[in-house]
Amino acid sequence: MVIRYTESQIQKLREYGDGPVDESEFSDYGERDKAFTKLMAAEISTNDSEIKDMIKNPQGHDLVQLERDLSKALMELGFIEVRTPTMMSKAALEKMTIDENHPLYRQVFFIDKKRCLRPMLAPNLYYYMEKLRNHTDDIIRFFEIGSCFRKESHSGRHLEEFTMLNLVVQGQIDDPVAELRKLIDLVMKVIDLDYETVREESDVYVETLDVEVDGVEVASGAVGPHKLDAAHNIHEPWCGVGFGLERLLAMKNEKNSVRKTGRSLTYLNGRKID
Repeated sequence: MVIRYTESQIQKLREYGDGPVDESEFSDYGERDKAFTKLMAAEISTNDSEIKDMIKNPQGHDLVQLERDLSKALMELGFIEVRTPTMMSKAALEKMTIDENHPLYRQVFFIDKKRCLRPMLAPNLYYYMEKLRNHTDDIIRFFEIGSCFRKESHSGRHLEEFTMLNLVVQGQIDDPVAELRKLIDLVMKVIDLDYETVREESDVYVETLDVEVDGVEVASGAVGPHKLDAAHNIHEPWCGVGFGLERLLAMKNEKNSVRKTGRSLTYLNGRKID
């Protein structure tokens, strides 16, 4: 019989460390548990040392620093930064075709019969697209970084509260797809990660241009004119892309779970505090 670490032991090691799963084989359970105890003690000691170092040498939160870096880079290129409400009307979701029959509807956190916590930034950004167009005929560039909320299964790639960066360019764009690829490349250069793009079907946008890092989706983009535009009084070319920042940060810092990079009472910059 092959004796390896149990699933619960592997999970415990993953909570403290980010290395590959230990596939060691042992002659008996006692040898395995002794090895686990030793390895666990080393992980806890390293974790504790890093927390003490953070206390002695204060630093910003990695997620906040990423937000600052992205905001700075985008504003230097002429993008306006916007902030929209976290609460959203049910009517705004319905404009995105998200009703009781849509797969995403079951993931929405409803506050009451008419309001919910936003599951995405797009409905509010559509509103900005319409209102900003009333003030200029020029190409408009803007972005938002903010929290979104979805009922998600517990995993290392999903959070119920997560941070999105959405960028939009609208106006007389010669080639919206080429412009979309420029937006993607801009953000990925700030983060300094290699990536590839793939076309995918979408429940909301029909087809999207997704961004993957080592086979993991980190962003999704779309172009217009689009079938959703008429409901938002948009009648011109545009392109937009949304990035999941916790997932990007986990890939950048080689963390095995987005729970180590987001808002948390368990982790601070990847170190376990509880």
